[in-house]
Amino acid sequence: MAKRIGDILGRMGKAPSGLGLGMKLLIAGGVAAYGLSEAMFTVEGGHRAIIFNRVGGLQKDILAEGLHFRIPWFQHPIIYDIRTRPKKITSPTGSKDLQVVNIGLRILHRPNALTLPEMYRVVGVDYDDRVLPSIINEVLKSVVAKFNASQLITQRSAVSLLVRQQLVDRASDFNIILDDVAITELSFGKEYAAAVEAKQVAQQEAQRAQFIVEQAKQERNRKVVQAEGEATSAKMVGAAISENPGYLKLRKIKAAQNIARTVAGSQNRVYLSAGNLMLNITEKEFDDAANKLQGVVGKKK
Repeated sequence: MAKRIGDILGRMGKAPSGLGLGMKLLIAGGVAAYGLSEAMFTVEGGHRAIIFNRVGGLQKDILAEGLHFRIPWFQHPIIYDIRTRPKKITSPTGSKDLQVVNIGLRILHRPNALTLPEMYRVVGVDYDDRVLPSIINEVLKSVVAKFNASQLITQRSAVSLLVRQQLVDRASDFNIILDDVAITELSFGKEYAAAVEAKQVAQQEAQRAQFIVEQAKQERNRKVVQAEGEATSAKMVGAAISENPGYLKLRKIKAAQNIARTVAGSQNRVYLSAGNLMLNITEKEFDDAANKLQGVVGKKK
């Protein structure tokens, strides 16, 4: 292998002087192009860059979007994405009444573009994996522990506001900006779900029993009113009979009409006397019976 390389170099040395100069210029141009490409870098839209110098360390300047220059090997660009990005974390925690609660949180976060050098020194580029899970779990556990399981449902907006305030304060310590914080999931353990279901069934049974009691009271009141009405009707009928015997004749005529209508509608032939049809109102027997009934009514009064 070494012999072949020596042969190639010897042949290049024996080559015409014009060809050797062209090769040198070509090599020099390639080296210059490579050095120029290594000396330039581009910061894309929605990004910022900071420079690490091998001699002076991390520089304070923050480079905006566009084309920038650096000294190859001595300077190294560190690029941050400052656009808002979502992150969702689910954390199991405990409520004030010792119930297991699974709460899911979605946040929109971005780094503070004005403090990128300090942020790089403290947490680096992957801050969302190093910092956010720990502070989110910490805040969720501290906030949920202040509420009962039922309050987490009825006061969800207050819980979300408290989580947002504490999480924004904790994230600002690491130069992280939170644009939005929202509770996306809130579920409880199997024991609590079974207890809630049993409570609902008990409430439904209690309401049903109360409805049955009210229905019985209404039925009792209806029967009382009906009995009072029947008693009043009987008194009025008795008073009408005692004061006017013709009232009894009128009632008998109506009863006779009903009987006659029923017999006429039957397919069988029935023969009834005037007494059976209650049409003997002109006979003396009817007047005697009416007077007897009137006397009985009068004695009762």
